[in-house]
Amino acid sequence: MSGRVQRKIAGSLDPQGLADFKVGVDNVIFSVDTAQNRLLVLLVMRQEDPFLGQWSLPGTLVQHGESLEDAAYRVLSEKIRVENLYLEQLYTFGGPDRDPREAKSSYGVRYLSVSYFALVRFAESELIADRVSGIAWYPLDQVPPLAFDHNQILEYGYRRLRNKLEYSPIAFEVLPELFTLNDLYQLYTTVLGENFADYSNFRARLLKHRFLADTGIKVSRGAGRPATLYRFDAVAFAPLKDKPLVFI
Repeated sequence: MSGRVQRKIAGSLDPQGLADFKVGVDNVIFSVDTAQNRLLVLLVMRQEDPFLGQWSLPGTLVQHGESLEDAAYRVLSEKIRVENLYLEQLYTFGGPDRDPREAKSSYGVRYLSVSYFALVRFAESELIADRVSGIAWYPLDQVPPLAFDHNQILEYGYRRLRNKLEYSPIAFEVLPELFTLNDLYQLYTTVLGENFADYSNFRARLLKHRFLADTGIKVSRGAGRPATLYRFDAVAFAPLKDKPLVFI
């Protein structure tokens, strides 16, 4: 190894150049409003600088003795009440210019964001606005410019959500224990778009895989024929785990 390369590596490990990191979590909380075929994301208005009065994703700095996942769940519990949800770590965002507070610090403070994405059903979630004057569900196609790099985090989360729906059973994490095939289809069309598959093909493909258990219970909704209630069978699904395009 040449001396020039050695000096470059040594310089990169200079303790004077090490950053002092603060770690936060930011949650991309998606909600599926199947009644109006809308995919929503939860936004909160910032109550302090930087970006005072601007919309952002719900987030927090991690507290002493708190795990990243616990911090993510804390953000959720402070913003919504919901029984069924899916939560997964998304990505770590740590660009040197993502937070304007870094430029004002003379101690090299850097702000990392470990992001999570969550999926809940709109009909089953209740917003908590006790200590927040600005909190709202925004349709995904109407999201305004967000604070920090939160538009980038949101875009990344939406791509992950679409991919997860194609090959994993996350939809069953937010559906009731018993559901109709139309309930499931409406969730998929809300996230993936109405053209992802027609109902007949969707129904045939799902039933072919045999991981939906027919309960024998019928439910009447509207003027149509009573619909069958199904239950997700995790054991029957196990051999299909991580295989792409299970549902479409």
